[in-house]
Amino acid sequence: MSMDAEDQVVEPALGIDEDDDISIFQDIDQLQNHGINIADIKKLKQAGINTIKGIQMTTRKKLCNIKGISEAKMEKIKEASAKLAVTGFSTALEYAEKRRQVFKVSTGSQELDKLLGGGMESMAITEAFGEFRTGKTQISHTLCVTAQIPGNNGYSGGKVVFIDTENTFRPDRLKDIADRFNLDQSAVLDNVLYARAYTSEHQYELLDFVAAKFYEEPGVFKLLIVDSIMALFRVDFSGRGELADRQQKLAQLLSRLQKIAEEYNVSVFVTNQMTSDPGAGMSFQADPKKPIGGHILAHASTVRVSLRKGRGENRIAKIYDSPDLPENEATFAISTGGIIDAKE
Repeated sequence: MSMDAEDQVVEPALGIDEDDDISIFQDIDQLQNHGINIADIKKLKQAGINTIKGIQMTTRKKLCNIKGISEAKMEKIKEASAKLAVTGFSTALEYAEKRRQVFKVSTGSQELDKLLGGGMESMAITEAFGEFRTGKTQISHTLCVTAQIPGNNGYSGGKVVFIDTENTFRPDRLKDIADRFNLDQSAVLDNVLYARAYTSEHQYELLDFVAAKFYEEPGVFKLLIVDSIMALFRVDFSGRGELADRQQKLAQLLSRLQKIAEEYNVSVFVTNQMTSDPGAGMSFQADPKKPIGGHILAHASTVRVSLRKGRGENRIAKIYDSPDLPENEATFAISTGGIIDAKE
């Protein structure tokens, strides 16, 4: 009897959850009902495509490149997914309703949160760039902890994925930040999934694993951090001759990040480095430094924040580019417990 009762309790809860997630998430297994066999679905999953939206986000050419997917099969898969997908246009009102699922992850500093309109937004890429010691990695570490804490507007908290390209991730930092919020250190560390990327190709391949993880545990992960997004591209592609190739590969990585953000409703935070622009000395720019990655990165990031040093431990963040935030500045500080409001 108690087993039945338990089943009854679990079932409705799952039902509610699925309703919430339906607009984010349609399982690729549904293709079986439309004449696509399991073996082919498995091939798609191995290529990192786990949802109907994922098929929509993949070009025909790319689908045909998957081992075992012929052109005829690809057309059949596209046709079947088109029947299942919510395609085409919706009214701005319907879209506004969908945007209500967007949540914000706190940075640990109220001032910085206010600048970002509440925090790091989900279904979007937030990029922070600055010179060394401006707090990029400190923000990343703080977010690993704050993302786990339930917050404003019904934000439930969740797990974090951290992709590290420069070997800057330190679990001990997370312990200090967990202490600030009175959280259990082991539990906090257990909720952060960490990977070290060694090449720009490896960085891209890791995203297949990330997508699979987000798919296996829908709604559990809330934040994906890449610190730093450009470092490996700088190393793997050197000189002007390789620039076009670098930008193409970078575009693919960023497109993948944006799709993951939208498909699984997670917040994506990337850090970026600066370059001194050798041509800028010729013009009358006050500050010849700019973020690297060119226009491709500039267009891919939803919100771009520039960081610079202030006095002592203080840092100044400025909205560099955003579709809906005003150009403004905020001061925050770096402490043992991560990012905090600046002490005047």
